[in-house]
Amino acid sequence: MTTLAAAAVAFYDWAENLGYDAQGNLWVSRLYRNVVQRYDTAGRVTATVPVTSPGAIRLGPDHQLYVVYGDNSMNLLPGTHDSGVVRFDPTATAPVPQTFVSGLSMPNGAAFDTAGNLYIADTGSGVVRVRPDATIDTDWSAQAKMFGLNGIAVAGDSIYTTLYLSSRGQILRIPIDTPAQRTVAADLNLSDDLAAGADGLLYVATTAGNLVRVDPESHDTCTVLSGGPFAAVVSTPDSERDLTVSTGSGDILRVHLIS
Repeated sequence: MTTLAAAAVAFYDWAENLGYDAQGNLWVSRLYRNVVQRYDTAGRVTATVPVTSPGAIRLGPDHQLYVVYGDNSMNLLPGTHDSGVVRFDPTATAPVPQTFVSGLSMPNGAAFDTAGNLYIADTGSGVVRVRPDATIDTDWSAQAKMFGLNGIAVAGDSIYTTLYLSSRGQILRIPIDTPAQRTVAADLNLSDDLAAGADGLLYVATTAGNLVRVDPESHDTCTVLSGGPFAAVVSTPDSERDLTVSTGSGDILRVHLIS
């Protein structure tokens, strides 16, 4: 394990989520600073984009970066501020976020499928599917309504999402074609965000302080790393055996998978 970027102020720099752009640059959501930051390979900030309470950062099929905003529990209260998704060109000298979709509750996780649909894990309403033209697929989304979601990942013909606000911390499998037929892939307490690995397994960051590998078929789990709290995990672009992990302290870690 190595540290890619260190927090300037521990925990105030809470790294809620992270992602890579098409050029392989690392972007990090600084939840409490209300910004997303780009880092170079030396761990230096090279760009800062204002986003209110940012959550997941995902590269879209158009090579734009998509960032959920409003990842704040206060947004679960009636009459509070709007939440949704912004996008921007990560290659711009001074990226300007533009609203892609609005009117959500408390969006947290996000993932694209191969058709370009964006799936948002909204803590207040469930999984929301957004078409490439920015319209919400209300019929599909109505079949994936639930409360307490956090992270989300797409793997093959399924979506996996974490039910953070529950006593058992379930990881749910939702078939894309039949979203109402969800099943439990694993029970994992305080499971935050997750990623689908090149090996066909899931890697889950937990705020309990563990990075956990989950086999969605056998439901077996194995702790890969301890010491968090961990907030999110993504695959590292230049290696199928490495993961990039964000932490509650604000440090960004690179983790090499031995087996």
